[in-house]
Amino acid sequence: MPPIVDIQDVTFAYGETVAVRDVSLTIERGDFLGLIGPNGSGKTTLLHLMLGLLEPDTGSVNLFGKPLDEFEAGERIGYVSQQSTNRGSTMPVTVREVVTMGRFAHRGRSRLDPMDRETVEEALETVDITDLADRRLNELSGGQRQRTFIARALASEAELLALDEPTVGVDAESREQFYDLLDDLNRQGITIVLIEHDIGVVTEHVDHIACLNRDLYHHGDTTSFLESDALTDAYGTASRIIEHDH
Repeated sequence: MPPIVDIQDVTFAYGETVAVRDVSLTIERGDFLGLIGPNGSGKTTLLHLMLGLLEPDTGSVNLFGKPLDEFEAGERIGYVSQQSTNRGSTMPVTVREVVTMGRFAHRGRSRLDPMDRETVEEALETVDITDLADRRLNELSGGQRQRTFIARALASEAELLALDEPTVGVDAESREQFYDLLDDLNRQGITIVLIEHDIGVVTEHVDHIACLNRDLYHHGDTTSFLESDALTDAYGTASRIIEHDH
């Protein structure tokens, strides 16, 4: 099977400002990749390049074995952006309605059938928000809204889950529960790419690290990252990882 994502020699700039330079990496099926780097290092840009939301200036990106201009199966990707939580705070729709949107990629204009409804309920149960199904999204906490958007991705039967700093504004207890959920989803076979500012949390959960500051300083398993100088090189200062007690 081809990699989920295959990036080769990718460079992207906003005008004269280079955001990502000569980056190559692959994400295999079942990986849990943490994408880390200082503010302004190009993490979100690289994620958008991975997902086909941006086109590289040079280099190539393949998704599920196909070049971006040939990839049409968007339902295979579930993306939760930095803005999702804030947008959700103004959406007067119920949790179940949001999750049901995940089935539209499969049905188009056709009416949903009982199997679609069952898939929605299973997604709600998987992320443990069945009791919130009839609540409006704008009544929920940030962590609950994030679970709702992940349930929508599960309802679409996404194989790749991409998350851009999903726990910003979420309290510590909810954050740990959220990461437990990601661990469970990854064990079920879902490939996950995660941007997270808390490096200590990332290294406790992911199995691969990509450390970026325009250039890619490390891409490999978490153990090799912890043994490398990539953190210091990318952040430009002596840095250390703080371990969290739970």
